[in-house]
Amino acid sequence: MVMDIIEIKKILPHRYPFLLVDRIVECGKEEITGIKNVTGNEPFFVGHFPDDPIMPGVLIVEAMAQTGGILAIMYKPDCKGKPFYFMGIDKVRFRRPVRPGDQLVLKLKMLKQRGAVFKMKGEAYVDEQLVSEAELMATVDVGGQDADQAAGH
Repeated sequence: MVMDIIEIKKILPHRYPFLLVDRIVECGKEEITGIKNVTGNEPFFVGHFPDDPIMPGVLIVEAMAQTGGILAIMYKPDCKGKPFYFMGIDKVRFRRPVRPGDQLVLKLKMLKQRGAVFKMKGEAYVDEQLVSEAELMATVDVGGQDADQAAGH
């Protein structure tokens, strides 16, 4: 399954300047691959850093999370239209800077899902070189339950 930005906007609530996925190039039951084209016009480069532009690591992780949100909806379609929230980020590593002109390839794999809680492994690549990785946990808003209730605890 391939999605362009129009299809992504039907799934994710994020908009400019915070929509960080431009395209989905592969989507299976438990894995997804998204693309973020990093341009010199990104608003964060104004201050991070003017003479040495580097994409903030937290935004690389956010791009992984947004791609993972699409995977979660494909994995459990009844979650579509409900807001997702971060619950935890573990084992985050940044291997090299991401700069204007780079194309981030975001690969997410579902590790487990229980109730409204999803755990995924994310990796970000530029030119087939790993630039960042993390384990992400998120939950879908199930109407006022806290995270433990959403996970079935």
